[in-house]
Amino acid sequence: MSNLNIKSTNTILYCKKWQETVDFYKDLLKFPVTFSSEWFVEFKLAASAHLSIADEQRATVKSCEGQGITLALQVEDIDEAWKNLHETGLCPGPVKEHAWGAKVFYFFDPEGHRIEVWSS
Repeated sequence: MSNLNIKSTNTILYCKKWQETVDFYKDLLKFPVTFSSEWFVEFKLAASAHLSIADEQRATVKSCEGQGITLALQVEDIDEAWKNLHETGLCPGPVKEHAWGAKVFYFFDPEGHRIEVWSS
């Protein structure tokens, strides 16, 4: 795949609970908005990684209602990330040692997508 010369990535989540999910990523996780329309919002996750939330009522793709999706986010300091999320009122699961040698915890967005936060 190196011949594709990928410049950036964007994962699009199609949601029934569109506004609630947009508010979750914007207001609770504080991801910066890079584009917004009446039914589609794009957030910047890292220099070349984005996450978009699309209203399934306006899209040709329907919601998977969180089934089969995990957003895996690597952070520098897992304990600090857990603390920050907990202080915003979210209820992240406990930090655990993962089988592949990393620390990890999970929580879910309003649509049911699992969010994995990990650090090596």
